[in-house]
Amino acid sequence: MPSLYLLIPIGLGVVFLAIAVFLWATASGQFDELDEQAVRLPDDER
Repeated sequence: MPSLYLLIPIGLGVVFLAIAVFLWATASGQFDELDEQAVRLPDDER
């Protein structure tokens, strides 16, 4: 039972950290133009 007092705050911290990283990634444009990257990769002739 005492371990729950430690694991629940750690679990909540991980969840909030994951949400913060996701919101940061969407705000910085990490998920913009996903289709363009998928098309550009096979057409890259060097």
